[in-house]
Amino acid sequence: MGTVLCWLLMAAIFIVVEIVTLGLTTIWFAGGAFVAAIAGACGANLAIQVILFMVVSILLLVLTRPLAVKHLDSKIEKTNSEALVGQTAIVLQEIHNLNGTGQAKINGMEWTARAKDPDDIIPVGATVKVVEISGVKLIVELEKEDVTETKKEEA
Repeated sequence: MGTVLCWLLMAAIFIVVEIVTLGLTTIWFAGGAFVAAIAGACGANLAIQVILFMVVSILLLVLTRPLAVKHLDSKIEKTNSEALVGQTAIVLQEIHNLNGTGQAKINGMEWTARAKDPDDIIPVGATVKVVEISGVKLIVELEKEDVTETKKEEA
């Protein structure tokens, strides 16, 4: 009966660690410890209990963790600024990193903007793609169509 209590204590510890960390790693070991406790209650020797703990924990981790992560990640919403990455914006003030200038408008809001490539100078009215957010600045690059139009105009 002592090993059953040890397994149940281990399962409880794994559950507490999972609740604290929310990493989806220790919960699977709690399942393994619970199965080992059941095996101990049924009279299995310690070697069988340990093998069951390891096999069940690894199987749960490998087979169900990817599904759980996918399910839980789909429920996480991006913050306002994270949601801007990948969207397009219109340049309101020429973006010139060396001069420290640039503004773009996206979703009705004006943002300070900088070019991803420090050598790019992006003109007013250009359509840009937001590639990242750095503090309170949009880091942008020209949309593909604008790049080809700019190259045509230069030729």
